Amino acid sequence: MTTVLARGVRGFRPRLLPGRQFSTVPPPPPSRLRKLRTAVRWTSILLGSGFVGVVGLGAAIFAHDAFTYQDRHVDRVPVSPLALHPERGGPKNLPIARVQVDDEEDEENKRLAEKPRIVIVGGGWGAMGVLQRLRPGDYHVTVISSETFTTFTPLLPSAAVGTVQIRSLIEPIRKIIARLRGHYIQAKATDIVMNERLLEVEITADGRPERIYVPYDKLVVAVGSTSSTHGVPGLENCFQLKTISDAQAIRRRVMDNFELASLPTTTPEERKRLLSFVICGGGPTGVETAAEIHDFCQEDIFNYFPKICREEVSIHLIQSREHILNTYSEEISKYAEKKFERADIDLITSARVAAVTPTTVIYTLRNPVTKEVEQHTIPTNFVLWSTGIAMNPFTKRLCDLLPNQVHRKAVETDAYLRVKGAPKGTIYAIGDCATIETSVVDHFMELVDESDKNKDGKIDFSEWEHMVKKIKKKIPMSESHLVQVRELFEMYDSDADNSLSLNELLVLLQELGHKITALPATAQVASQQGKFIGALLTRLTRHQREFEAFNTPSAHQEETVSKPFKYFHLGSLAYIGNSAVFDFGKFSLMGGLAAMYAWRSIYWNEQVSTRTRAMLMIDWIVRGIWGRDLSRL
Repeated sequence: MTTVLARGVRGFRPRLLPGRQFSTVPPPPPSRLRKLRTAVRWTSILLGSGFVGVVGLGAAIFAHDAFTYQDRHVDRVPVSPLALHPERGGPKNLPIARVQVDDEEDEENKRLAEKPRIVIVGGGWGAMGVLQRLRPGDYHVTVISSETFTTFTPLLPSAAVGTVQIRSLIEPIRKIIARLRGHYIQAKATDIVMNERLLEVEITADGRPERIYVPYDKLVVAVGSTSSTHGVPGLENCFQLKTISDAQAIRRRVMDNFELASLPTTTPEERKRLLSFVICGGGPTGVETAAEIHDFCQEDIFNYFPKICREEVSIHLIQSREHILNTYSEEISKYAEKKFERADIDLITSARVAAVTPTTVIYTLRNPVTKEVEQHTIPTNFVLWSTGIAMNPFTKRLCDLLPNQVHRKAVETDAYLRVKGAPKGTIYAIGDCATIETSVVDHFMELVDESDKNKDGKIDFSEWEHMVKKIKKKIPMSESHLVQVRELFEMYDSDADNSLSLNELLVLLQELGHKITALPATAQVASQQGKFIGALLTRLTRHQREFEAFNTPSAHQEETVSKPFKYFHLGSLAYIGNSAVFDFGKFSLMGGLAAMYAWRSIYWNEQVSTRTRAMLMIDWIVRGIWGRDLSRL
């Protein structure tokens, strides 16, 4: 037997093995050594993965460049003479764009030129919802908008202070309609000729406005709204926040104010005025803008501008109601108010703006002690007006042309979003420019004729049950108010004869209409309505042969293929400064990083394209590491 000796291994203990006297197997390495080896192994894996990733990214960029930067020639593209020299017609003898310049460039476009024409006016949430649900090949689609892009409007307050970049919120309309081989015309709608189905639009050529007609078979009006003035003088001195241009103008003013306030020649009084920010309106837009300006001051101005600038900043939020975010739950409103109070944001509730001058905002407030109306003045160089909506000029023109359009803020539609008074199945209206009818009395005689089976001028309970079904179909928003059918019948049966006279029924329907609340003018409503119209138009093409076989009138085709539009509230959310609030009806979520990241996740998911999702994520990362951009562009 041979003896094998240990060679200076610390802690080595020889042991006997078969055929040998001793074994030299070393002990397991110490725990620190194992950890070190694990760390080295994972570091190598990560470095190797990173190297492979960099090499792969470089190879992808090289491949993209190799196939992108090549000459691409297009020769002898066919263009119809009618596209270059359109015929004239209509009441104003204007050019009629019956043929687009690319209608004959290939066989697919030639085929689509023979399809029914859908013209969508607007490029917002409603229009994008329609485009998402349309099926390629069904229609000849034309989008008319004064902007060449669609905007993710909920993040405009973030763009106004540089939290996100403008490019992250927009997507070119031409890229969106490419799936449908659609057409885009940069113009604004001004008038309509319904009997000839011609839409009059204004384009700008060489700096001069020109007007043309665009023919349609079906027209979708999604032009949005404008801000309501409420008769307040001086609103030309205010900013609004509805478009990209508004956000850019606000950003320039904010940066100019801070730069001027930093000058050594600026007086203390002028500095306070420059750094006074007044927001009129306590809805989501006003609240989020106030929160973004506050965060901008705390996180960026404090670090890079003279400290006196941050000390002199004042943010004032004027609200006509008793609470901000008054459409949310009371719990959420109070939480937002307490957070703003801790942030030293001046909340002025139950106040009315009386006037806006170039240097001040004048508002009135009732004294809680004397009950007298007092007038107050805030010196400022920045005023945001974000309260109420009013009709778009084209919407107003459309209402003027139609009978029974008496709503002051929007065009009325039926439950299928068809414009009331227009030929059924030809004009739809969605989004902020439209409101679904809530008056049941308008259908009084029709409901009586359909439900009064024995024609005795009274409605018994069985006939009332039949009428309730008809009401729910005509006005789906009445459904929640027609749950207790028997109790409602007995309540208005004043003479207890187990039937409703026409007078009793009229009172019932009047009070029912007063209880129905119109849908809010939000992006969520517009998006759902757009998707409903897109799906509805797709169903109409699928059943076209059945309509022709059974001679179904165009006025009743929507009812045969679809149920009425029904809005599903998915919750309301608002950013209130490194935090967010959610209102999901019975469930609410308020404050903390969890709420803020949930808010970001929802907005990220609602982006219109993968490109904007990627850019938005990069913006949030850049802002978190390097802060907001302080450049004045």
